[in-house]
Amino acid sequence: MLELIKQPWHWAVAGTLIGLIVPILLLLGNKKLGVSSSMRHLCAIFIPRKIPFFNYDWKKEIWNLFFVFGIFLGGFIAAKFLTNTNQIVIAESTKEILAGYGITDFSQIMPTQIFSLENIFTLRGFFFFVVGGFLVGFGSRYAGGCTSGHSIMGISTFQLPSLIATCCFMIGGFFTANVILPIIFKFI
Repeated sequence: MLELIKQPWHWAVAGTLIGLIVPILLLLGNKKLGVSSSMRHLCAIFIPRKIPFFNYDWKKEIWNLFFVFGIFLGGFIAAKFLTNTNQIVIAESTKEILAGYGITDFSQIMPTQIFSLENIFTLRGFFFFVVGGFLVGFGSRYAGGCTSGHSIMGISTFQLPSLIATCCFMIGGFFTANVILPIIFKFI
């Protein structure tokens, strides 16, 4: 069984499982799926109720915290026990482009030239972790949810704001990957 789990699965398996989450949540009472909302729930637990945004019954949404913990736990188990780095295949054209940015080590799941403890306190690390983290947090709050919430739950329940937000996420992602990141890699 462990060998079956370690093998790469077709993308349609994950897509089907993610797609099944929506009707399950709707059957359980029209729950809203999203990862960024868990931060609001954590703040509602630990921050005094003087701030109106955090003054609500967070206990009704406790399932969301378990969902996020499950994502973290599943990612940890997969990375530590189920990963075979020899199965990670990166296209040669992608390797050539990344080599131009100084990223040449593909021995881990994530490139060590970006995601390492040494990079946290560099200017490049500041942009990736601090500025990037701020933009993700600000963007999810400004958009009223994160990419998973809007793209999976919002679009499947025919929410026009979620469709608009998802289009903006995609445009922003394409722009960042093709314009901003090359600038960061070239000059920082």
